[in-house]
Amino acid sequence: MSRFDLSGRTAVVTGATRGLGRAFARALAEAGANIVIVGRDAEAAREVEQELAALGRQTLTVLADISVRSEVEGILAQAVERFGHVDILVNNAGTCIHRPALDVTDDEWRQVMTVNVDALWIASQVFGRHMTGRGSGNIVNIGSISAMIVNRPQWQPAYNASKAAVHQLTKSLAAEWAPLGVRVNALAPGYIKTDMAPVDEPQFQRYWIEDAPQQRYATPDELGPAIVFLASDASSFMTGSVLVIDGGYTVY
Repeated sequence: MSRFDLSGRTAVVTGATRGLGRAFARALAEAGANIVIVGRDAEAAREVEQELAALGRQTLTVLADISVRSEVEGILAQAVERFGHVDILVNNAGTCIHRPALDVTDDEWRQVMTVNVDALWIASQVFGRHMTGRGSGNIVNIGSISAMIVNRPQWQPAYNASKAAVHQLTKSLAAEWAPLGVRVNALAPGYIKTDMAPVDEPQFQRYWIEDAPQQRYATPDELGPAIVFLASDASSFMTGSVLVIDGGYTVY
């Protein structure tokens, strides 16, 4: 079990103030890591700070726009100043627009790509440079089963395309950085109860829930152990992989 221990390590989690990101931050803290909370909501960040402090973990909150390279560089600088180095990056921040393809505007397409792909790329490059320079590090990108299937009954072409890009970028970075001591993997969740996925709404029940072998959705805390696995030495021989956790949804 010591291979799951993250004591003494520092994890940066983007989008850590709510939903999956908050659950990921807590899981990593429970495993012993100090957490850099990245988000844009100061009040929500304070709630996460208090939650993690109760676990005895040190935290640092950085409010930033992760689509701006200078602000991401600022996150790294503050993290290094506080903790000395960064061991783990969880690229979790994301957004989604439900809209048929013919109705998606250029601004909506760019909004999704900016948050889900561009920001992830910038953070990976900035922190990847730090990690490869140290000869060790671990990046976990949050993808989605939407990279593998087309969700229904709602249409979300921009989101689906963005998550497919995340999965392929994960493999590309893993191939380049493995010889430099940095692992890069992705987690692909299925339907999880968050603000971004209205799993309780009746119109989605037939397709989102009944079509899954387990016939239920998950809660964010159910993904916490998977994040710890990917971020820890328990997955030391794993890079370039996409770990699917979806209640069996994609087996059909």
